[in-house]
Amino acid sequence: MTTSADQRNTDIATFVESNPGYYQKQFDYIGSRPGFSWTFNLIAALLGPIWYGMRGLWNWGLPFVILETMAVIQLGRGLFGDLGAEARQRIVDIQGTLEFRNAQLEAAIEKQSDKIEVFERTIASLETAIADIAQEAAIADASATGVALLGLGMLIAVKIIEGIVANPALEKRFSIWLSDRSIISGLTTQRNIITILFVLIVFVVSTVHFAFPGLLQWLSTFPTDPQIRLSAITGIENAFSFVKSNGRYLFDSVSQGIRIVLDFLEIVFVGSPWPVVACFIILLTWLSAGLGAAIAAGCFLTYMGLFGFWEKAMTTLALLGTAAMLSICIGIPLGLFCARRPKVYAVIRPIMDFMQTMPSFVFMIPVIAFFSVGKPAAVITTMIFGGTPVVRLTVLGMRGVPESVREAAIAFGASRWYILTKVDLPLAAPSILAGVNQTIMLSLAMVVVASLIGAKGLGEDVLEALQYSSVGQGILAGFAILFCAMILNRVVQGTRD
Repeated sequence: MTTSADQRNTDIATFVESNPGYYQKQFDYIGSRPGFSWTFNLIAALLGPIWYGMRGLWNWGLPFVILETMAVIQLGRGLFGDLGAEARQRIVDIQGTLEFRNAQLEAAIEKQSDKIEVFERTIASLETAIADIAQEAAIADASATGVALLGLGMLIAVKIIEGIVANPALEKRFSIWLSDRSIISGLTTQRNIITILFVLIVFVVSTVHFAFPGLLQWLSTFPTDPQIRLSAITGIENAFSFVKSNGRYLFDSVSQGIRIVLDFLEIVFVGSPWPVVACFIILLTWLSAGLGAAIAAGCFLTYMGLFGFWEKAMTTLALLGTAAMLSICIGIPLGLFCARRPKVYAVIRPIMDFMQTMPSFVFMIPVIAFFSVGKPAAVITTMIFGGTPVVRLTVLGMRGVPESVREAAIAFGASRWYILTKVDLPLAAPSILAGVNQTIMLSLAMVVVASLIGAKGLGEDVLEALQYSSVGQGILAGFAILFCAMILNRVVQGTRD
């Protein structure tokens, strides 16, 4: 009859494959003691990151690769490197300047110029610099033994740590493997070859590069042909020209639609009398977030009016409102559609990742190419940057609705529309509102960047302050943007039921 101890030993032998007797004793010792168990694996210490990679313990192997590489580099620099080479190269450069100054001095002496003393002081300064750098080179050369010993000490210390950590790390992996047999176990030829090649390439290439600088130039400069880049630039420009010429009506239609919404909001915020707009904003804040937030909103609006930012603040709100409104109108339905269709969301998610990770100044380039500069281009840029959170959080909220609640509604004969409006949306509302809030805040963060392509508003003042180093103007306009963000945040987030 097979006992639990026999079964455990069999599992250990299956997991480690090589030297099972040793690991059975070590795992039993580690499992019988609370806390960290002090053991030492000599093979792991000698092979270092190679052992960890072969065992699939890359969470330890990669840091050890870095540490051992640093130690090997220091050891190679101390034994074979020329530590004073950089200083001597600086001396050569200065000597070229010194020869030029000596020639200038000789010419000045011949002409009895009044700059003789200037040239003499410059030459003396250069000679002093050469002497100081030569001393630095001598000190660097003399430190070679110390650098080598430092590298050797680091290598020994890392090896000791690798030997101490090996058995507990492998035993922990074994405990996880017992419940999940898909975890990497044993030794495979493919993994061993990949690990050895990876570690050796890192060690050898790094050591050669740092210990023998300039020996292999291709290690410092990626081997390429400039024509590749030029051809790619030409191809991209031709592609953009083709799309722009053939999609002109589409781009004009999109610009016109954005312009309609933007003109309407500018009439509401900019064209309306300021008392009407102020009362509307304060009332909306009070209904959403309470009396305290309404008083704060009134103070913020007063600040904008007193410092002459009213019209620009309202222009900013109109631009932001257009971008946020379009993002929300597109994002929430798209999130609802993707929430129940994982395959569709798997296609949409990389696109949103691209939109969020691409720097704003980069995706402004194609927007300008298709829509030219102006407010429609600024709205589209803002939508690209801030439109993804509402989609992500809508999907997250819809997927967070308990299936038991939906099944209960279905059991009572509820239609799809009833389930969506009375079950899914109310339960997912906090997440959706968080997405709306994040979209508005990220859109507001694009105010200054969008001013580069003609967005106007408060971002224009900040941009001018940056261009002309006007600290006061930049601070005042920055606070105006901050207050706009705080008002919008309280209106959207709210605290009242």
